[in-house]
This record gives sequence, C-alpha cells and structure tokens, in this order.
Amino acid sequence: MGKRKTTLLIVDDNKFFIERVISLIEESCQIAKIEIAYDYEKAITSLENNTPDIVLLDINMPGKNGIELLQEVRRREKQCLIIMISNHDNEYYREQCKKLGADHFLDKSDEFGMLPSIINDFGK
Repeated sequence: MGKRKTTLLIVDDNKFFIERVISLIEESCQIAKIEIAYDYEKAITSLENNTPDIVLLDINMPGKNGIELLQEVRRREKQCLIIMISNHDNEYYREQCKKLGADHFLDKSDEFGMLPSIINDFGK
C-alpha cells in the first residue's frame, strides 16, 4: 500500500508569509495539496470542504483569531497536526496553544525553518 498523500491548510493574513511557506514546503516536503485561507471564515469554509492532515495557523488575523480557530479545528479534526506559527513568541501563547491542542508552536522570525522537518516527520 502506498504512502498517503498529505494535505495542508495554511491560515495566515500575510500573503508574503504564505508565499514563503509554500516555497519552503514545495522544495522540502511531499505535499499533495495546499489550501490557503486568509482569515477565520475562509478557514472554516475550507474545513467544511476538506479534511486537512496538517493545519498551519497564525494567531493574529482579521475577525476571530488563530487561537479561536485552533479550538474549532481541534473540535472538528481530532487527528490532524496543528502547527501554530506567530510573532507572539512568549510563554503565555505557547502554553495556551499547547493546552488547547496545538502540536507545535513556532516563532515566525527564528523557528520558521523547522517547518519542513515537522511536516516530513508527520505520519512516520
């Protein structure tokens, strides 16, 4: 039986950051499909139409924030890998996100490069 194709949902309101993530992932990871949402509502629509294996969430977004979305994703998709990535790198946010079900919390500025190894380790 072949390896399952991995799907990824990226939720961030920064288009430049999303382009960087996609570029990094495409050169380093085997991802079958990448979905993009720029805010909470678009992410919910994507979740209604797809079941991602990995969800990459920012905290600050227009409307509801990434922590609220984390709770909703975890409620809907208990088995997916959730990676929070934010400029809000302090212990409060790290602890809060972990407590609510995030598998990883990365600082956008200096832990961004860890994404490929986390994604590639998924499902091993």
